[in-house]
Amino acid sequence: MPPKNNPLRLNKLQLKTLTLFQELARSPETSSERGEGTYLITSIPQPHGNHFHLGQGIVMAADASGLRNESVWRALHRKTLIESSFPSALMLTKAGMEYDTGLRAEIIQGSDH
Repeated sequence: MPPKNNPLRLNKLQLKTLTLFQELARSPETSSERGEGTYLITSIPQPHGNHFHLGQGIVMAADASGLRNESVWRALHRKTLIESSFPSALMLTKAGMEYDTGLRAEIIQGSDH
């Protein structure tokens, strides 16, 4: 469910994708900090089966369809949450990192392997 306070009126797919970008930015294995609250996301995990690993968690592939969706990237770019050059480069802005999607606990599950 989208957060009650969604000032940029992101749709569900945009919110899920931003949540995953935030999690990728938190991990030194998939990003590097560029200063002033921005993060260069250097890799996006590939699903195996119906899920993929993200840090210590697991994400269902169905919740990650926006990671490789140019339209989602463009929408997040227009709202200044990311700086991007699809599909090769992604910089999560400070605004993107701080945006409360309300979905982290919903889409990132604890790892069982």
